[in-house]
Amino acid sequence: MGRSSSGGGISSFFVACLLLQLGLTTAQKWLTLSGNAPAIIAKGGFSGLFADSSYNAYKSVSLFSSSDTTLWCDVRLTKDGVGICLPDITLNNCTDIQYSYPQGKKSYMVNGVPTSGWFSVDYDKNELAQVTVTQAIYSRTNAFDSSASPIYSVDDVKTQIKPGALWLNIQHDIFYRQHNLSMRNYVLSVSKRVIVNYLSSPELAFLSGIAPRFRNTKTKLIFRFLGKDTTEPSTNQTYGLLLNNLTFIKTFASGILVPKNYIWPTTSDNYLRPYTSIVTDAQKSGLEVYAADFANDYLFSYNYSYDPLAECLSFIDNGFFSVDGVVTDFPVTPSVAIGCFSQLNKSSIDHGKPLIISHNGASGDYADCTDLAYQKAVDDGADVIDCPVQVTRDGFLICMSSIDLIEDTTVTNSPFRSQISVVPQIKKTPGIFTFNLTLDEIQKNLKPTISQPESLYGLVRNPLYKNSGSFMRLSDFLSFAKGKPLSGVLISVENAAFMAEQLGFSVVDSVISAVNDAGYNKTALEVMIQSTDSSVLVKFKQLTKYKLVYKIEQHIRDAVASSVEDIKTFANAVALDKESIYPATRLFTTGETGLVSKLHDAGIDVYVYVFQNEFVSQPWDFFSDATVEINAHVLGARVDGIITDFPETARRYKRNSCRNLGNSMPNYMQPVLAGGLISLMNSDSLPPALAPIPPLDVSDVVEPPLPSATAKAVAPASGGTASPSAKPSSGQRSPASILVPLMMMICGFLLLV
Repeated sequence: MGRSSSGGGISSFFVACLLLQLGLTTAQKWLTLSGNAPAIIAKGGFSGLFADSSYNAYKSVSLFSSSDTTLWCDVRLTKDGVGICLPDITLNNCTDIQYSYPQGKKSYMVNGVPTSGWFSVDYDKNELAQVTVTQAIYSRTNAFDSSASPIYSVDDVKTQIKPGALWLNIQHDIFYRQHNLSMRNYVLSVSKRVIVNYLSSPELAFLSGIAPRFRNTKTKLIFRFLGKDTTEPSTNQTYGLLLNNLTFIKTFASGILVPKNYIWPTTSDNYLRPYTSIVTDAQKSGLEVYAADFANDYLFSYNYSYDPLAECLSFIDNGFFSVDGVVTDFPVTPSVAIGCFSQLNKSSIDHGKPLIISHNGASGDYADCTDLAYQKAVDDGADVIDCPVQVTRDGFLICMSSIDLIEDTTVTNSPFRSQISVVPQIKKTPGIFTFNLTLDEIQKNLKPTISQPESLYGLVRNPLYKNSGSFMRLSDFLSFAKGKPLSGVLISVENAAFMAEQLGFSVVDSVISAVNDAGYNKTALEVMIQSTDSSVLVKFKQLTKYKLVYKIEQHIRDAVASSVEDIKTFANAVALDKESIYPATRLFTTGETGLVSKLHDAGIDVYVYVFQNEFVSQPWDFFSDATVEINAHVLGARVDGIITDFPETARRYKRNSCRNLGNSMPNYMQPVLAGGLISLMNSDSLPPALAPIPPLDVSDVVEPPLPSATAKAVAPASGGTASPSAKPSSGQRSPASILVPLMMMICGFLLLV
């Protein structure tokens, strides 16, 4: 997919990709009014990361976004009539003015609403020179707030930033007139020395009144809609009513700007409703449609699975319509959406690198290890689906993310809630374990519970389906995977020594038996075994030819050569957590460890876990976008596979049209520089340095041999249904014979606590 030549020419594919980067593609027509790619408007610059309208916010747009991105400026007037760029009419919400002028707080009527704060109309440009721009949204980092972020005027933006295109948003014209300031005069004046590509306002009288002066210019006038129930100040009509009069708006404007929920409304419980006809209706009237309020770090519809790129694509590449532009706090996301992820072949299957390995199925959308999670993972394009095996009291292997039923089922609301105990060999806190209940008791009495790793931040997953789906035995899982468009299955094995010593159960033998009985020796599907226990992998290597994955749970920054050599003796691949590749302090990466290269040199593949779409799971360096994070690990660190809760996001990444462009890779798809954001901070804002962490040593890897099961429980062949009349074979104990000592052990632990 990169540069190629034949007879000295350049392939048509490369030309198409190059045109796509420039937003000039003619091979594929967009469903915009003009047929061109949608415009990208960076609201206050890259305001999702830096303070809105600050130097860093404006300057970084050219570093991380498409070169034709338009810079947005919310214009406020100073006492001496200078237009400055700030996101709020009250300066204390977005600057440190209260520290420079502690007595400057005033109260004014703004569009009939009493409003208190510091206002630009009370200061001239020189008085504001000592005021700096600050982060206005408290959930975002303030690490880039510094004295080096002065308030910029429109002229400053043009001369110092030199944007490719400029959008001026004019609001509160009535308020400024009340203070003897003319926004009309300012706009007409600034447009003589600054090229204004877009001029928007939510005030109909202002925009229609100034329209004749821009009739024969290249400036597009855009009428901005606010909330449908909000009253437009010059007509006293709600914006919802004005939406019914697009023909009138066309008499003075070339386009409209609407909140994104005008186009894709949501239900009260935050699921998408059918899209409206506003885009097609407006475009039929000759009006361009721009959508506002795009931000990667806000809660958007659950249908998008916390993936901002998926949301963006639903507005520009859904097959039915495309907005003419998007206004966003994170311009990198629409840049990659338009340049690399639009109009893709969604049916293509490619099992090449990076390998997409599900984490408990598509657990970002459905409860861990359920039939729904596995089906979603397959539908979403996972290469490998996984089953963490646990054992039930009657000797069945079941796919479940935790041996403790409290963590992923409704067991605490079941008749078995009293069976809580402490098993220190497994965990220090009390639990109700899979080996406490029979398979029948689990399947008939418990429901799955969807994982909520970021619920502390109010980010929950697919709440309508949080308890949907059915549990699967290992045999069910293996049968399900056969015939699916997968490259393999991964079986995670933990607590094997405990099962052997305390339950008399050989999980290694049972897994091998289940795989053999499922007929995997007659399929092309690869069987992978993952474990944090090297002795488990050593045992599997002695008995099988499966691909073996050594999972390292602790954060590591390096590995001594002898430990790598030891891993190589029993594993084909290593699974590392993300911080072992990109260590971070206070959500800022500090660099790359180099572990991937070291393991590759030893011939060991590297998989990384766990990728989530929720923005709070990602360092700031990845711009609250899961695709940016994946790209950093794949193109930057060169990992071989990613283990993810959201296989759909990873599969779409593998299909993107910019992956193999080499030196022609657009800037917005180049992997971010690890530690790059820290270099932009002043010394007072730097996060604390990471404490040194010892490298992985041989002693961390080598473990005692896996003990033999002292008395193996009768497990039905390949995890099938056990017959009540089944008798134990020679040298085996029946499930009932295991139950008595097991219950005595649990009671003993209860007495100790």
